Amino acid sequence: MAPGPQGRTGNPGKPGPKGKAGAIGKAGPRGPKGLKGNPGKNGAPGKKGPKGNKGETGLPGPCTCNANKAKSAFSVAVSKSYPRERLPIKFDRILMNEGGHYNASSGKFICSIPGIYYFTYDITLANKHLAIGLVHNGQYRIKTFDANTGNHDVASGSTILSLKQEDEVWLQIFYSEQNGLFYDPYWTDSLFTGFLIYPDQDYLNEI
Repeated sequence: MAPGPQGRTGNPGKPGPKGKAGAIGKAGPRGPKGLKGNPGKNGAPGKKGPKGNKGETGLPGPCTCNANKAKSAFSVAVSKSYPRERLPIKFDRILMNEGGHYNASSGKFICSIPGIYYFTYDITLANKHLAIGLVHNGQYRIKTFDANTGNHDVASGSTILSLKQEDEVWLQIFYSEQNGLFYDPYWTDSLFTGFLIYPDQDYLNEI
């Protein structure tokens, strides 16, 4: 028997159940970087951290408790012209003698407080040249020479010395023909001055 004609297409059936999820695919290429956003607000302050461990004890500082006891200064003047050469010049007019370390009888400063000292002199000269030096324990530390030009002039010098206890410092003329040191009670002086800049630390610790 021959087949009959093809029938009409049937109505679509109902959707079948959802199938299982497929495998995750590979990540795609990274996209371009976006625009920078506005900064956010400042966060609240964090809590205070714990207290740290106590540090090691530092080295002791220098002692200055006795510094006010270390005082030494003098300023003296002569009362006669043309003193003897190669001997300490006796500056017998005391303008100041803090500590009493300058001896007017000998013309010498005798160190009682070891340390660093400053010395200076201003000497008026007349009629002769002047060759004068500052002596420390018998040795010249500085020498100055000033030529007399027919008028009164002033010779000066200064230096800094490190002194020990009992060290001696003085001025003296070192050429007999160049002793022009001059004094006039009415208008001119010749001065010798010195003072302690700072004492030795060991001395301060002891006192």
